[in-house]
Amino acid sequence: MKKIQMVDLKGQYQEIKEQVDSSIQNIIENTSFINGPEVHQFQKDLEEYLGVKHVIPCANGTDALQIAMMGLGLKPGDEVITADFTFAATVEVIALLNLTPVLVDVDKDSFNINVEAIEAAITPKTKAIVPVHLYGQPANMEAILKIAKKHDLLVIEDNAQAIGANYHLKDGSTKKAGTLGHVGATSFFPSKNLGAYGDGGAIFTNDDDLAHIIRGIVNHGMYERYHHDVVGVNSRLDSFQAAVLRAKLPLLDRYNSARRNSAKLYTQHLSENENVVTPAILGEDDSHVFHQYTIRITNGKRDELAKVFQENNIPFGIYYPIPLHLQKAYQDERYEEQNFVNTNELVKEVISLPMHTELDEEQIEYITSIINKVV
Repeated sequence: MKKIQMVDLKGQYQEIKEQVDSSIQNIIENTSFINGPEVHQFQKDLEEYLGVKHVIPCANGTDALQIAMMGLGLKPGDEVITADFTFAATVEVIALLNLTPVLVDVDKDSFNINVEAIEAAITPKTKAIVPVHLYGQPANMEAILKIAKKHDLLVIEDNAQAIGANYHLKDGSTKKAGTLGHVGATSFFPSKNLGAYGDGGAIFTNDDDLAHIIRGIVNHGMYERYHHDVVGVNSRLDSFQAAVLRAKLPLLDRYNSARRNSAKLYTQHLSENENVVTPAILGEDDSHVFHQYTIRITNGKRDELAKVFQENNIPFGIYYPIPLHLQKAYQDERYEEQNFVNTNELVKEVISLPMHTELDEEQIEYITSIINKVV
C-alpha cells in the first residue's frame, strides 16, 4: 500500500508536470513575474468556468475576503454575521477592518451557518452576511439570499473550500458556489481543490461597478500608475501561481469527481458504524466537492481515534478544535453558550480523513478498518 497522505500534491503534479514546467520556464525567460500573460489568461479561464462576469485575482484567500469587504464600502462598527465554526480568517478580516463580527451557530448535518441563527442575530447595525461553504458544500444560499433581500444586507461568500461545487436553485437553474451573492472570495492555498504551489486567491462578482473598485484596491488603489483613487492594498497573484492554476483548472471537475468517489467509498465502509456520522450531501451529487471528508465520532472516542491514527501513521485533521467565540482574540460578552449548542458539540466530535485526488480504495479500506475497530 502506498504511503497515506492527507494531501498528495506530488502525485497530482506528475500529470501536469510538462505543462507546469514549460510555463514556469517561459515566465522566467520573458520575466513577466507580476500581472503577466499567465495571470490574465487564468482570470479569463476562471471567469468562463464559473460563469461569472468578473474574476479579480489576488495574493491569498484572506486578502480576497478583506478586499471584498473593502470594495463593498463597509464602515467601522457595521455588524457582519458569520459562522462560529470555521477557520479564523473569516472573522479575522472583519475585525481587521474595524467591523463588528457577529458569530452564530451552524447546522450539525451540513456544518454550515444556521439560517435561523442568522435571522435572530440581525440588528439595525447589521450590514452583511458571510456564509462559509465549509468542507466543500455550499451553505443554504437561497434562504440566505432571501434573508439578505428582506433586510437589505450584502452577501459575501467565503468559497475557499468549495470551488467547483454546483448550487441547484429551486427554479431549476444551477450556479457555481461563490457566484450567488454580491461577491465571492476563494483561496488557492496548495491543499485546496484548485491549489497553487504557493499562496493565491481571487474575488468573483457580476457587479461591474464593484469589480472596478476591487481592481483598484488590489493594486494600491491605482487605476492609472501613481494615481491613487481609493485606499488600496498590495495583493496580486504572481505569474508562477497562475501558470500552475491554469494547468489544473481544466482538470478541476475531474479532481472533484475523484474526491466524491473517495467520499462514497468512505461512507460505504463506515455506514454500519452507529458511532460514526458520515457527511450529509444536502443537494445534488455535484453540490459537494469534499475539500475535506469530515466525520463525527459520537461516543466520545474522537481523541482516542486521533491517537491511534498517529500510532499508525495515518494523517488526519481536526477542523476546528475551538469555536471562534471562545478564541481569545474574538471573545465578546454578548455571546451566550446556549446559542452555540451545535458548534460546541462539533468541536468535540469532528475529525477529517485523508482526502485528495490520488487516494485509492486500498488506503480507504485500511483507514476505515481502523475507525471501525476503535470506535
